[in-house]
Amino acid sequence: MSISDLFDSGFKNRNKGHFASIVRVAMENGHLSTEERHFLDKLAKELEISGEEYTEILANPTQYPINPPYLHVHRLERLYDLSRMVYADHILGPRQKEILTRFALALGFTPGNVHYIVDKSLSLLVLSVDLDTFLYEMQHMNK
Repeated sequence: MSISDLFDSGFKNRNKGHFASIVRVAMENGHLSTEERHFLDKLAKELEISGEEYTEILANPTQYPINPPYLHVHRLERLYDLSRMVYADHILGPRQKEILTRFALALGFTPGNVHYIVDKSLSLLVLSVDLDTFLYEMQHMNK
């Protein structure tokens, strides 16, 4: 096995774990709404989750390891990706803020400031900021 195969395998497994974590959050109320299903469909494509893997993960998302980001900057990077997807096509409609809040909590942001973080994330996306600007603004929002 080559190094590139190891990298691809690790990247793929991390994506599956990330996707499974999001599926768990989306399904915490016991079912998926139509909007949530469309969001997961789009996310699966972005994360290169095959149709077979998608079906397996939806059937049993707990079989995949959760790999929450340890570093704050990695949490912000994932929040940026999820925020862009939630905001981009307005798939979730009026529920985009609610769903993004649940994802942010699952990423490890605290209930005490999660609403501010989600509002700030969405306001930055309205301005079409890139990742570097997003990270800078999010890291310096209380200073």
